[in-house]
Amino acid sequence: MSNRRGFTLIELLVVIAIIALLMAILMPALARVKKQAQSVSCQARLRQWGLIFKFYTDDYDGYFNNRDLSGGRWMTALQPYYKDNWNMLLCPTATRPMLNSSDWGTFKAASLNDYVFSYGINSWTNSVEQDRGSRLKEWFWRNVQNNTAVIPDTRKPAGRPVSTNKIPVFGDSTWYDAWPRHIDQPASHMDAFGIGNQGTSGEMNHFSIDRHNGFINMLFMDWSAGNVGLKELWTLKWHRAFDTTGPWTRAGGARPEDWPTWLRRYKDY
Repeated sequence: MSNRRGFTLIELLVVIAIIALLMAILMPALARVKKQAQSVSCQARLRQWGLIFKFYTDDYDGYFNNRDLSGGRWMTALQPYYKDNWNMLLCPTATRPMLNSSDWGTFKAASLNDYVFSYGINSWTNSVEQDRGSRLKEWFWRNVQNNTAVIPDTRKPAGRPVSTNKIPVFGDSTWYDAWPRHIDQPASHMDAFGIGNQGTSGEMNHFSIDRHNGFINMLFMDWSAGNVGLKELWTLKWHRAFDTTGPWTRAGGARPEDWPTWLRRYKDY
């Protein structure tokens, strides 16, 4: 005669409780691993963009996109190089297109005409032929070899070469282009700046988005890619006259409490 018996109700509830506890412990860890994997995938994608930008600038004697020929859109200028692989336009953490003008955010992809994208270009790299309003032609990089800086500080030699791994070209963004300036104030809260054309000021906030836990991924003019701290963005050489010791840097006197609340917990630069 068999003495086997099934689980009692209490034993079954204990097993379910243990499984639920393990899931509660493991889920945040799995979510972090997923985000880390997406960040690594994003950097790998930007390294591919490094090759694309190199091929493009090699073909055009070192010059970047001429806005007048492509309507200012890198997506159009570089399309022959990424061969209609539309996933290349998207950071893996921001692939879902916004549904309307109010449905947008750090983890959404923007759209313009036939393009859906969550990367943007530093438009100070553009090969412009004349001043664009207050954006002076002499501030633009224009060419990959044109890495000398206009330094207004009289204590430093004008025209000092700038390390190309400090010149941003392309990265995580809420819009396809931006002209960051060292006086741009950070957004009051995450996603406060908005998507689309926001005028000529505050455009650092197209890049200052908390997409990778205090960092974004960026491609630089030496075609390397890596993460950049959100506050570190204000220390990069966005254009030739950009002050890397401006008011939002430690060298410029910025204190942790000066930053909006959502940015205060991140590293200062």
